[in-house]
Amino acid sequence: QVQLVESGGGLVQAGGSLRLSCAVSGRTLSNYAVGWFRQAPGKEREFVGSTGWSERSTYYADSVKGRFTISRDNAKNTVYLQMNSLKPEDTAVYYCAAEARRGTLSRKYEYDYWGQGTQVTVSS
Repeated sequence: QVQLVESGGGLVQAGGSLRLSCAVSGRTLSNYAVGWFRQAPGKEREFVGSTGWSERSTYYADSVKGRFTISRDNAKNTVYLQMNSLKPEDTAVYYCAAEARRGTLSRKYEYDYWGQGTQVTVSS
């Protein structure tokens, strides 16, 4: 069974940065595609970005492209989401998800394993 635990959320001012972590246990991370999603109050959970088996394979939503970066440390079984130039509209609960498939997956239904989420609040 794959378990994911997010951490690193918090309160930050607009223009600031945060780094989220997604620690994966139960399986070897190198065989999993990992995605980040977010859900703001009253809105659908939306795709943020994803990484394939290789860190060189990443894909981002247009809303975060150029500001957010995903990296992975397979030795630590951890994936990171570096968020820079944060905006109030980035406020949401951020989730990581994993799936034992190749490719950069961007749809919620493509992922079987989810973390519990971590809150990110960006003040104006």
